[in-house]
Amino acid sequence: MDFQEEIDLREMFNMLKKGWKIIALITVLSIVISGVISFFIMAPVYEASTTMLVGKAQGYDAQVDYQDVLLSQKLVKTYGEIIKKKIILQQVITNENLDLTVEELSEKVSVNPVGDTELIQIKVTDRYPLQATKIANGIGVVFRHRIQDIMNVDNVSIIEEATPPVHPIKPNKKLNVAIAAILGFMVSVFIIFIKEYLDNTMKTPEDVAKYLDLPVLGSIPQTQE
Repeated sequence: MDFQEEIDLREMFNMLKKGWKIIALITVLSIVISGVISFFIMAPVYEASTTMLVGKAQGYDAQVDYQDVLLSQKLVKTYGEIIKKKIILQQVITNENLDLTVEELSEKVSVNPVGDTELIQIKVTDRYPLQATKIANGIGVVFRHRIQDIMNVDNVSIIEEATPPVHPIKPNKKLNVAIAAILGFMVSVFIIFIKEYLDNTMKTPEDVAKYLDLPVLGSIPQTQE
């Protein structure tokens, strides 16, 4: 690091030191605003999930080979698409007496295979944990019965029912506050640098020598009356 770089770093440090009140104010305000929004305004969202197993259809040979496993894994993807169709969701809305449209319910539901297995996991998000649980279990029951009519097979079983979640999945209050603090700090530093960059006044003899390239013969001290 040469002398000029040392001077530049020192100037930057002095700018931050001089503007510490701005940094503190904006950072604290960001934390407070984020905390109020996260803790008191944003509605919590809960997630409940149920897991189903796709196996061989009843009545088939009990022996399971590799081809059966591959077939079941392919069916997992097919079943995952069927679960979110109107034929399933409308029945769930009717059974559970939900005040939702099919489109609104579909937005709450996600269906995913569990790795390279024969398992399907149905996840439901809702503002209320009991509601999310009721919907997840309702979808599992409806799908298990309707798939027999749709595919003419009985190869789906529920191996894990949904239970009411204790903690919401969002908002992540601590993360929101931490991000707000970092952003507040960055914004305040940016404001200080912009303010300093737009300030064309010369405050020290060194500024005169640096920007006007003129020798400083002397300075007039400031006196108090």
